[in-house]
Amino acid sequence: MKAIKLLSFLVFFSYIKCQTLQTSLLHAVLEAGKSKVKMSANVVSVMQNIKSQNYLKENLRDITSIMVAQFLQKSTYEEVQTIVTELLDTVEQCKSLKSPESPLECAHQLMTTFLEYICSNQGMVEKHMFTDCCTTNNTERLECFLSYKKDDMDYREIFQIPKPEQICEMDKENQMSMKAWYGYEISRRHPFLYGPTILTMSACYETAVQTCCQEENKTECLQIKVTLSSKTTQCCEQPEPFRGECIINLENDDKPNLSPLPLRRFTEDQSVCKQFTGKQDSFLEEFLYEYSRRHSELAVPVILRVDTIYRNLLGKCCTLENPWECYSRGNEMFQRVVRESRDRVKNHCGLHEKLGASNFHDRLIVLYTKKAPQLSVQELVVFTKKMADAATKCCPLREEQQFICVEDSAKLILGALCRRHEAEPINAGVGHCCDHSYAFRKPCFDDLQVDGAYLSPSLSCDQVINLKEDLCKAQEEELQIAKQKLLSSLVKQNPYATEMQFQSIIVDFLHLIGMCCHAEKSEKCLQEEGSKLMKKCQSLLED
Repeated sequence: MKAIKLLSFLVFFSYIKCQTLQTSLLHAVLEAGKSKVKMSANVVSVMQNIKSQNYLKENLRDITSIMVAQFLQKSTYEEVQTIVTELLDTVEQCKSLKSPESPLECAHQLMTTFLEYICSNQGMVEKHMFTDCCTTNNTERLECFLSYKKDDMDYREIFQIPKPEQICEMDKENQMSMKAWYGYEISRRHPFLYGPTILTMSACYETAVQTCCQEENKTECLQIKVTLSSKTTQCCEQPEPFRGECIINLENDDKPNLSPLPLRRFTEDQSVCKQFTGKQDSFLEEFLYEYSRRHSELAVPVILRVDTIYRNLLGKCCTLENPWECYSRGNEMFQRVVRESRDRVKNHCGLHEKLGASNFHDRLIVLYTKKAPQLSVQELVVFTKKMADAATKCCPLREEQQFICVEDSAKLILGALCRRHEAEPINAGVGHCCDHSYAFRKPCFDDLQVDGAYLSPSLSCDQVINLKEDLCKAQEEELQIAKQKLLSSLVKQNPYATEMQFQSIIVDFLHLIGMCCHAEKSEKCLQEEGSKLMKKCQSLLED
């Protein structure tokens, strides 16, 4: 929930700070590319996140327009606006609902009314081929309508906007709302795009138009304010399946030449606590915005750590008699958390370089089997392979990109582990790291030690070590997996043994396989020579 709340902070703060339009657009593409979740409706998400009655009153038409355009993608702008007007006439009471649940109630009411409206219009049903949907009940009807959304339109079309002179003339004569028109164009081409993101993009587009139409060089001004980052253009020209990965792997835009003064006020201004206690969320959103745009060299999780440090600092300092003396140390604390994060990545990559890819993977298996022994050996091998592969990809990069790459990769990999824990709890330590702080999840897992509460099922060495002849038929990758599973099993049996003890058994295991698989009678060799390995294993288990 903290991550969701933070996302909504970022999205709606950019509504106020329209200079971040390019970032908002890029974020929108990423979200659409990563997940086409068939939610009940975008409008539900909008209203669940925005509880303000004023917001609801001011934006109900825009919210409804997004919903209509995302479902009726073949409709013209004029048709969408007509439908919106008719819908709002039937759900006018949404604006006067008082209970805390009113936005959600209104969302469901609006959606039900909308689907009934479509199904009662035969021409509309035939145009959009919704005949089969309209014969189902309400729950199945929504799922049916969602299945007809098409998200395969050419993304570049969104930005084929009219010429600046034409836009300014339209705006001057109030021929149509620039915000509504732009929102319509985005919504119908991206039916799964998050509603608040569309509102943000549309509002910033309208602001850009109003600003640039006052400038002498309207064309240049609009091109600067509205187009995507030039680094993103190459990705938008790629086929749909490859755009998301391309954008994710892009380097950040060059850091703008920004004054440090707006950031200093968060640690030097005497009125910080007054602003913090007055409008806490808005104040912290502004800090996050100002800090983020000045630190494009940092990964998102690191910026969130700084944000968490600042939030906790003000929570403590603003209760003191002299708060300024307390929070004026903020910048020093920000630098420390960034430095510690960098040092962790340097150590991680230093170990990868020292051990090599295979041995580095083995080290991860030992570490994470100790942290989460409840996972099966198969799960541990797969999970740690993702971490090892990420290190192989990230560590050769130059320092700044290495830092971002490792942090972002860990965010995704540990996120998957936490989803596994949510589905089937692993242990208290993993639960703490997953739930306590999203920003500090990676450092928490880095520092997680042996789960002392875990009692491994007692196994004999012949149950732990497989010395069957079929190992001789295994491919190299299969043999590596067998070795890694053995290593994880040994750690489960005795997590306090030294790595040298574990590696001694692994080395002997591989040597035995290599020797016996070339022998004339490999099965006999494995049994006879394997007895020495079993004794070493038994010594480890009894240690």
